[in-house]
Amino acid sequence: MQKRLPLSVSLISFNEEDNIARTLSSIKDIAAEIIIVDSHSTDETREIAKSYGARVFDEDWKGYIAQKNSAIEKCTEEWILSLDCDEVVSRELEESIIENIRNSEADGYFINRKTYYMGRFLKYAWQPDWKLRIVKRSANPKWNGYHLHEFLKISGSIKNLRGDLSHYSYKNLEDHFCRTVKYAKLSAKSYYEKGKKFKWYKSLLNPIIAFAKVFFIQRGFLDGYRGFIIAVSSLTYTFLKYVFLWEIERNNE
Repeated sequence: MQKRLPLSVSLISFNEEDNIARTLSSIKDIAAEIIIVDSHSTDETREIAKSYGARVFDEDWKGYIAQKNSAIEKCTEEWILSLDCDEVVSRELEESIIENIRNSEADGYFINRKTYYMGRFLKYAWQPDWKLRIVKRSANPKWNGYHLHEFLKISGSIKNLRGDLSHYSYKNLEDHFCRTVKYAKLSAKSYYEKGKKFKWYKSLLNPIIAFAKVFFIQRGFLDGYRGFIIAVSSLTYTFLKYVFLWEIERNNE
């Protein structure tokens, strides 16, 4: 086995026993350290993580941004790779990570994420999906943004890596659309907390724009019916986000 890189892998978890082994298997040979902040899982998540040598911290849920920041603050290696428990590092991406950490030309790297949906990887919908995920600890990485639209920010130069991050997001259609409703509520709450106001015209126009972005601009129609479903889910999510915001404002008047 090759020598592990000066790399910490950072994750947050809650009841991820169905996913986390697949994720940790993809990085166990290159990561010197695995840090997981778990919010009191009731399944085997923590036990599985520890079997891969992870350091697991049990903490109350603070929201996606605060939880992820808590995880990266615990990392001690020179580099940090931030993952979700349903993401898997592909072989090509692993090789790219090794090459670029050993011969670093930047302080952070974007990775393209490809989603596995209803039996196959999407080629057009939600593509490209570049995420800043590999960063130098010295570049002061911090998670920012809104809930479910959080992003990692650093001080320094950023480049792209070759190879994809495989995203095994939804179990089935029911899981997808149940989470669409849940995430829309969380986003609306985040908007309200940050002072964003409901605008009626946004609840009409933005859902149409969201559908068009996926189906036409990203050419989601080339993914067939999967692309159409995802475009509809984007429309639904965007519409619900604004009407939930409207509901929150009414309830707090």
